[in-house]
Amino acid sequence: MRTLTKIIGGLVLLFSMTTAVMATPVDTYEFKTPENQKRGLSLAHELRCPQCQNQNLIDSNSPVARDLRLEVFKMVDEGKGDDEIIEFMTSRYGEFVLYNPKMETKTYILWLGPIGLLLMGLVIGFIFIRKQRISGNVPNEISEEDQRELDTLLKRNTK
Repeated sequence: MRTLTKIIGGLVLLFSMTTAVMATPVDTYEFKTPENQKRGLSLAHELRCPQCQNQNLIDSNSPVARDLRLEVFKMVDEGKGDDEIIEFMTSRYGEFVLYNPKMETKTYILWLGPIGLLLMGLVIGFIFIRKQRISGNVPNEISEEDQRELDTLLKRNTK
């Protein structure tokens, strides 16, 4: 009887643990129109989760991302424009929520930095190649004594 109780207790424990694992929340927001759904999902893909490392609002499972997704979806259904929604998110969470930050004076380094690094690399490469060509044009002269020694070594190795 004790083994039967242990087996039943073990099964109850196992089933209770599996239901806890399968109970992940799913967003079931119903949009007013299919166009709103397309727009809302597109905006949520473009906005980054403020809590996660490099995940958009759709990919993130954090509670913050879930709340922001819902907020974006509601704003889309209320008829607010994309710019208005993005402005709301950036005013609340900063430029971090944008995958493509706006071209402003504080973001010039983000936009122009890679181009500057590329140009700097090209200039350094050009200078390096030019120095190699200049130093490569000077013929290396060897003395007559070294030439004779080289000839004797070559004759010995060919025999």
